[in-house]
Amino acid sequence: PKAMANSLLNTTSISYLGCVAQVFFYFLLAVSNFAILTVMAHDRYVSICSPLQYETIMHEGACIQMAASAWISGTLYAILHTSRTFVITFCSNRINQFFCEVPQILKLSCSDLYRIEVGFLILNCTIAGGCFIFIIITYMKIFATLLRMPSVHSRKKALATCLPHLTVVCLLVLTGMFAYLRPPANTSSDLDILFAIIYAILPPLLNPFIFRA
Repeated sequence: PKAMANSLLNTTSISYLGCVAQVFFYFLLAVSNFAILTVMAHDRYVSICSPLQYETIMHEGACIQMAASAWISGTLYAILHTSRTFVITFCSNRINQFFCEVPQILKLSCSDLYRIEVGFLILNCTIAGGCFIFIIITYMKIFATLLRMPSVHSRKKALATCLPHLTVVCLLVLTGMFAYLRPPANTSSDLDILFAIIYAILPPLLNPFIFRA
């Protein structure tokens, strides 16, 4: 919303508290969304590979628990990460990005505390990579099941359900890891902004297609 307001008003400023809030809500929504995408991979696996057990495994209570776990983990992560980011002393207040992106904020650090934050980012990207590997292994099992399906119509219907979800996951993970694991540069590039747009804006825009499928 702040980026949209700046675009409409032709300004490029944000308050310190506004930047803190932006980082908090970004991590809250990003982590919760990725956790739900991971759960959705499991949901598709059960529905395609064990359809007769679907109602037993993915009952309403289990879905509520998984969704609640995703939002709770997102909230805790956002609180922890935001508090660690803004204990750092900054030498500048000019962020070379269209929103308060943590890698760009760390470039403004005046102290060695940013190294702890960098290590924290790498750890969490590793966890995200583990979830991504889980999703890929899940889809390998799904595609193996699809190849054994005798009905072409059923195969196409299952693919139409799975491919949008897998596309969004790949976009989110690959572009996010590029932004957060790439060695920091002293200058901003158009590539930084492009990848930030892809992982911050494009996956949420595609969510309606996933949930409709």
